[in-house]
Amino acid sequence: MCKPSVFDAGLPTLDYSVTDTPQQIYPQFRAAQEVAPIALGPIGPEVLSYEMARAVLRDPRFGIPQGIHLSAHGITSGPLWDRVTRSILNMEGEEHRRLRSLVARAFTPRATARMHDAIHNVVNELLDGIHDAGRCEFVADVARPYPIPIICALFGAPREDWQQFSCWAEDIFKIVSFDCDLVQEEPVVLKAWDEFDDYIDAMIAARRRHLTDDLLSDLIRIEDGGDRLDAAELRMLAFSILIAGTDTTRSQLAASMQVLCDHPDQWALLREQPELAMRTVEETMRHSPSMCSTVRSATADVEIGEYSFPAGTFIIVNTYAANRDQSVYDDPTRFDVTREDPPPILTFGGGVHYCLGANLARLELSEALKILSRRLPNPRVAGPVPWKPLLGLSGPTSLPLEFER
Repeated sequence: MCKPSVFDAGLPTLDYSVTDTPQQIYPQFRAAQEVAPIALGPIGPEVLSYEMARAVLRDPRFGIPQGIHLSAHGITSGPLWDRVTRSILNMEGEEHRRLRSLVARAFTPRATARMHDAIHNVVNELLDGIHDAGRCEFVADVARPYPIPIICALFGAPREDWQQFSCWAEDIFKIVSFDCDLVQEEPVVLKAWDEFDDYIDAMIAARRRHLTDDLLSDLIRIEDGGDRLDAAELRMLAFSILIAGTDTTRSQLAASMQVLCDHPDQWALLREQPELAMRTVEETMRHSPSMCSTVRSATADVEIGEYSFPAGTFIIVNTYAANRDQSVYDDPTRFDVTREDPPPILTFGGGVHYCLGANLARLELSEALKILSRRLPNPRVAGPVPWKPLLGLSGPTSLPLEFER
């Protein structure tokens, strides 16, 4: 017997604007979860349950739609389209599996642990600039400038080039922004991207002459049965790391800081027990994630659970709702950094597209929160904290804080 299509199964509906924040929409998600594991949202079916979200993320019949951010701007071909859709972030199939198997060797916990000193130096330098004031705008003063120096250190770029990296990143990030006219900005994006590629090409050439202790050197060293990454692949991976590892870290650090300020008892626990830092990262990314969803498209007719998804169906895997599934997480709206052995969060995705940089992201966030808890006594939110919309990359756009000097 055929299972009903998600469009004909009488599923609950979600009525929200694409400009609404996660906090505004969450009551609808929770009510819908009581009825079914899927709801019909303004964009398409949204998978809300933990188990079904994990199943979709692991099922190769659900692929990443090509160039989704560009399509939203009306760009479906041309040089920018070609370059974006050829990155590992948009790949599927054998080419994607090959690259992941090679690159994964450079992103082990042991490999990312060497970033420890760089992370501490960057965070402490940022805090030195605000510590005596007793107040700051956390997004502008700490979260926003934090990731670029770390990515530069990851590549082995010298400190004097950090500002140039930041400028390139600002222009390249227009690819994933909804706040600009990307058709108009395309020449600016391509110019910055060309300059970034030229810089990385020069670094690759230098590393081939003399390998050092950085990510680019690791990627050059990697070999599997005679297979190596070529210069174009190394260049593409550098771009992908820049795109995937900058705004995500910025937004999540700000979101984590806000929820900890809202729960001073949990902040005190972290301050007193810094060994809770990694658990704190998991809980803040479960309870208050900046990345709330990911998109998939059914490449064939697919049946999962009690429902069928027709080929071509555009699906939102709502990891924000799934990470608060009360059938999986006890008292899911409670923020508790001491949760014992919680199920793995889905914020980093799953299956063949699980975030390669998850180990580094966890280290960046946990070490930053550990230092913040030590150096900013009794932080409090000192004004409104507007968030970006749920769809795309969310998180605070501003986080005014006051703290004891």
